[in-house]
Amino acid sequence: MLRLENLSKDYDGFLALDDLSLHVPEGEFFCFLGPNGAGKTTTIKIITGLLRPARGHAIVGPWDIEKNPLDAKRLIGYIPDTPYLYEKLSGRDFMHFVGNLYEIPKKEINEAIEKYFTAFRIIGSADNLIENYSFGMRQKLCFSAAFLHKPRLLVVDEPMVGLDPQSARTLKNYLRQYCAEGNSIFLSTHLLAIAEELCDRVGIITNGKLRFLGSVDELRTDMAREGTLEDLFLELTRDGVTDDSESPFAQEPAQGTGKG
Repeated sequence: MLRLENLSKDYDGFLALDDLSLHVPEGEFFCFLGPNGAGKTTTIKIITGLLRPARGHAIVGPWDIEKNPLDAKRLIGYIPDTPYLYEKLSGRDFMHFVGNLYEIPKKEINEAIEKYFTAFRIIGSADNLIENYSFGMRQKLCFSAAFLHKPRLLVVDEPMVGLDPQSARTLKNYLRQYCAEGNSIFLSTHLLAIAEELCDRVGIITNGKLRFLGSVDELRTDMAREGTLEDLFLELTRDGVTDDSESPFAQEPAQGTGKG
């Protein structure tokens, strides 16, 4: 469903992506992991057509995102980490706005509003202006709008930010169902427990280069050790993060010096 072929991207001489290649087949839940500055956001922006690579190709279904952007984007649903929305529209109006862009019949838009707004518990605010929505409500609206045109590939950046536990559980269940129906998910997150719970495979990137691609069990085999995804990730990426040893929170607590 998604193929990244030899993607490279630089910013004024800084190589943000270095010959990245991977394949996400239909029905796969894929998690893209890496420390801050590793190249995750650059990759997502290339996949969604917001950035052009210096070299390489991003192919969604049969379509190259650069050569056939409209055809490729019809297959994509995108949820950014920060939901920027039209604040003078109501949630209902925003759904109709998005639905009209995809030429979805009004009846189907109304059915989707009822389905997703009820599931995410924002149906009571459907006619309120978005400027009055909390961050979590905006995130739920973004998901509702992204599902509206039934995309074959869902690209998600930090999906659980701002969601209450009940909504997070609803979303996780729906994402599992979404993949079971043959669709694909490309998810980037720092919540490694979520990634371990949901993903079929992970890709781990540091300094613009793909360091690992496979299942969590394959990662354990590759590293010849047991542990959670968080344990394995921290060990694998140790050399790919900025040194924060000067931070007081990075120091081990002093032993035997406390007062009772």
